[in-house]
Amino acid sequence: MKKIYYLSTCNTCTRIINELNLPKDFVLQDIKTELITESQIKAMRSLTDSYESLFSKRARLYKELGLKEKSLSEEDFKNYILEHYTFLKRPVIIYNNQIFIGNSKKSVEAAKQAIHEQ
Repeated sequence: MKKIYYLSTCNTCTRIINELNLPKDFVLQDIKTELITESQIKAMRSLTDSYESLFSKRARLYKELGLKEKSLSEEDFKNYILEHYTFLKRPVIIYNNQIFIGNSKKSVEAAKQAIHEQ
């Protein structure tokens, strides 16, 4: 699979996608207009260690809902991501059986290397 879950209104996501110089066969899914399905989040989870690793604690709603003070389970993380796109750490890049989560330099560089190593 070659897919990126991103937010089209996010300048950082747009910059990263441009920076990656993607092959034409990548599928881009704007998570604001095409919501994440349960099967998609489960597929992402199967490539990483937890739903928490896919969850953005920077989201404004995280603070507004007081989630920092709560002890969230894996099921909670999954449900919040499905409930509102803002909780997905973006972008999520899936390339073959590898997943790259978020916009850290390390994650973006690893994705770039994986995509262009052929």
